[in-house]
Amino acid sequence: MSTFVWVSRISELPRIDDAIKAARAAQKKSKRKQIVGLVLYNLPDRDCSAGESAGELKSAENGLERYRKEFVKPYAQKVRSAPDLEFAIVLEPDSLGNLVTNMGIEMCAAAADVYREGIAHAISQLQFDNVHLYIDAAHGGWLGWNDNLPLAAKEFATVVQMAGKNKSKNRIRGFATNVSNYNPFNATVRENYTEWSNSWDESHYATSLAPFLEAEGLPAHFIADQGRVHLPGARKEWGEWCNVAPAGFGPAPTTETNNPVVDALVWIKPGGESDGQCGFEGAPRAGEWHDEYVQMLVKNADPSVYA
Repeated sequence: MSTFVWVSRISELPRIDDAIKAARAAQKKSKRKQIVGLVLYNLPDRDCSAGESAGELKSAENGLERYRKEFVKPYAQKVRSAPDLEFAIVLEPDSLGNLVTNMGIEMCAAAADVYREGIAHAISQLQFDNVHLYIDAAHGGWLGWNDNLPLAAKEFATVVQMAGKNKSKNRIRGFATNVSNYNPFNATVRENYTEWSNSWDESHYATSLAPFLEAEGLPAHFIADQGRVHLPGARKEWGEWCNVAPAGFGPAPTTETNNPVVDALVWIKPGGESDGQCGFEGAPRAGEWHDEYVQMLVKNADPSVYA
């Protein structure tokens, strides 16, 4: 099973070239159109609430201008060079979710305008017919509560409208949920910590958020990350997000979702990459390979992975 390719630093831009090369080889061999899954993840002052995945760019050090010129511009140029392929690109995981719920955190409040401007710019620069853009919409345990749903939709609409100021088009395909998190798409057990939430798994979250997006004039289309799914009872609180255990690889990527607003189940987060030095005992720094953890994911994988 393939995961999305994360491009999280300027030095990682060649990963796009590698992904394109591999997709072209697969397309030639299979005679079937290939979709390249990418993540664009390098906002200035990134990860303002947790800090485990803080990035290389700082607003106070001309970060937004560097983001535009040194990151987004070459990113878009590389994608534009492959009109023979399709692309699904997830924009800036966790960023806008922080603007909905974490503005009481000083770093998030200070980063808000930069986040909005950065993502709007990325949208405006990736307006190609073969590109399907998905804004990150956090997950059901974060933005899926009734009070948060309309606030999230308004925040997303603000950014898409800003993108329209930069270019005549402001097209996005939809939204990505559960990126790097552990929520099941269809929960077999409703965990106690979900309390009264209508978004108690990712399918219900997509269904809950969809009408609020449509009310803002946004497309209600989703992809849901199922690269890792917790086993029942693994978490005591929904807010546990770091190397949750026990967990397993979730359902194999598929477009058969039984939910009309969900385009596909995908694997966005590479399962073997650590979330940070937290959660699972002995976990390495964020982004580093965690062999013991990935062995657990294999052991507990959804049966569809081996079908």
